[in-house]
Amino acid sequence: MAEIKTQTLGNYLRLIEISRDLASTLDLDILLDDIIGAAADITHAEAASILLYDDMARQLYFQVATNIDEPTMRGIIVPLDSSIAGWIVTNRQSVRLEDAHEDARFFNNVEQTVGYSTKSLLGLPLITKNKVVGVLEVINKKKGKFTDSDESILAVLGAQAAIAIENARLFQQSDLIQEFVHELRTPLASLGAATYLLLRPEMSREQRDQIVNNIHNETLRLNSLASSFLDLARLESGRVQFRKTRFSAADLLYETRDAMMGKAQETNIQVRVDAPNDMPLMEADRDKIKQVLLNLVSNAIKYNRPNGSVIIAGNYTDTEFSIGVQDTGLGIPDESIPRLFQKFYRVREHENKAAGTGLGLSICKQIVQGHNGRIEVKSKVGVGTTFSVYLPRAQKPQPHE
Repeated sequence: MAEIKTQTLGNYLRLIEISRDLASTLDLDILLDDIIGAAADITHAEAASILLYDDMARQLYFQVATNIDEPTMRGIIVPLDSSIAGWIVTNRQSVRLEDAHEDARFFNNVEQTVGYSTKSLLGLPLITKNKVVGVLEVINKKKGKFTDSDESILAVLGAQAAIAIENARLFQQSDLIQEFVHELRTPLASLGAATYLLLRPEMSREQRDQIVNNIHNETLRLNSLASSFLDLARLESGRVQFRKTRFSAADLLYETRDAMMGKAQETNIQVRVDAPNDMPLMEADRDKIKQVLLNLVSNAIKYNRPNGSVIIAGNYTDTEFSIGVQDTGLGIPDESIPRLFQKFYRVREHENKAAGTGLGLSICKQIVQGHNGRIEVKSKVGVGTTFSVYLPRAQKPQPHE
């Protein structure tokens, strides 16, 4: 009995320490990792996971898990009406099971996908301000079964975690909105000045046509800015689910080239693909990776020289895929390279070359990092630029014994 009391006291002291750390963390990815690590620790479970709930789309999906390959896990959609986690969200109640397989609500698709066997399970809803933000689960108690004490202490952690997750999301959104509003001021000022000039009686027809054309261009830019902003906001808040499939990486490279040929022909840019014939299948969110490639190739064309070229190169090793987009364009000054992936950043020397939102590369980085990959850039002014994307190759999951 004394040993149990000592262990319980230790858990609550650990919980106080964890709560303090959660309150000071505003980076969502770091926060989620801290929560699942703490959950597994204080309940003496083999693994823990967090599923986030998108109440607008009414979707529940895995966001982070311990002891499981995250690229395999992240973004798996879990049905609300036929899963234990879905039941927890819908009923706002905790669930404790000695053998999850014996429960009719058990959704075994996740187990088959990640190759990790679930035995005992304890899950509870993450609720703040009467809103469910997700589900916290711990699985496979190391010794014995999950107890009332485990459920009680996990509930305290869950309450703190729900508040911390929502605060991190709000912080990210407020920070992004502040930057977005700042970026809106310039085009709105241009539109205001343009409409004022159109009201002046001394404006010639030619001048009016030019102003109308400028208004049209600014309107298109604002629309693109708003769409990109929403994309980035969803990525940064963890609300984007990566829906992974297996597909031909080589086919995607050629498909990207074909989609950009019309734009390339406007300035006589040659676009070609260089990839080995035996390039294996890639496991990733095809649409999102295509979005990255389209953005990189679009930039390579926009900031190229007339009659220049773009090479979309693919390769692979035992552990990763590499995709490079190389152009013969203007090049990027050394001092600008560290800031390229910052939100709304545009290279000063390129601003008059082509219109842009300054969000494309930020979105690319978020997508690539969401796949546990990395994106790098090398450039030389007057020679050209190469963006390289590296994505891990999926390893076949090993069943948990």
